[in-house]
Amino acid sequence: MSILHDIASLGGHTMGTTWQVKLTTAPGRDLHPLHAGIQAQLDAVVAQMSTWEAASDIAAFNRAAAGTSVPLPALFAEVIDCALDIARRSEGAFDPTVGPLVALWGFGAHAHAQRIPDAAQLAATQARCGWRRLHRQEGRLLQPGGLELDLSAIAKGFAVDLVSRWLQGQGIPAALVEVGGELHGYGRKPDGQPWRVLVEAGPEEEAALAQPPRVLALDDLAVATSGDRWHQFSHNGAQFSHTLDPRAGAPVSRAAAAVTVVARDAMHADGWATALTVMGAQEGLAFANANTLAARFLTRTAQGIEERLSTAFARLLAEQEAAT
Repeated sequence: MSILHDIASLGGHTMGTTWQVKLTTAPGRDLHPLHAGIQAQLDAVVAQMSTWEAASDIAAFNRAAAGTSVPLPALFAEVIDCALDIARRSEGAFDPTVGPLVALWGFGAHAHAQRIPDAAQLAATQARCGWRRLHRQEGRLLQPGGLELDLSAIAKGFAVDLVSRWLQGQGIPAALVEVGGELHGYGRKPDGQPWRVLVEAGPEEEAALAQPPRVLALDDLAVATSGDRWHQFSHNGAQFSHTLDPRAGAPVSRAAAAVTVVARDAMHADGWATALTVMGAQEGLAFANANTLAARFLTRTAQGIEERLSTAFARLLAEQEAAT
């Protein structure tokens, strides 16, 4: 005998943004424990990985003296391991140690005044960064001196995954989890259909495209989008992306309007969306194809907005269209 389910919606605030969860549950179930549990998962990520919280584990590492071995909690360790893997595979296009550069360019929790740093400041700050300086030990991280972690490009995605895992552990058969635009969906809705979402992009960019908006079915899949529409600032008439190129120590020049990555989990989708944004459309698309990453690039050209899909992204769309 099948059990009837309803779709419930829960939401709140975390990490300077909002979260929303749609889930299937038996009619009449008390949703308060689920809401509290979701918030507790998100609060755990903040407590370990928020640079805005002075008492967080990441803040303790960033303050630690050179040569100090700092305890590494389990969630923090999971994200660090993923971040270092993406840093290695992208050859530094993604780098979790860009904290000092983020502040130098006027972003983040410890931002300086928003300005263009001079060459000496930039060189001195770059010398404090570099993912290869980060030494992971059993249950600990070694602070080599002056290294400041910033996991903002991957922590939201991990938070989405953590909530999805927790909900499955609570016996929730299907859910769509979103934190600050990063998404993961699993299971089927009461009508038997998967969760479907629009691929995120600005309304102006989508209006300029010839084809209809892209729709993805998130059947145990995650999606994350990065780009200059969400993260940029102006200085003396010039536009600068909030996404930093760790290799250059400066904001990404001519950032794509949007880079979307689909992956099995939101942590990888989030991290790779940032890495591919740093690489740019040409290098990023070649990398995505070489590494079987499902990625969509929207770039501005003299002729207007151009959409470019990696082979894996185009294949995913075709498979999902064939299944409908």
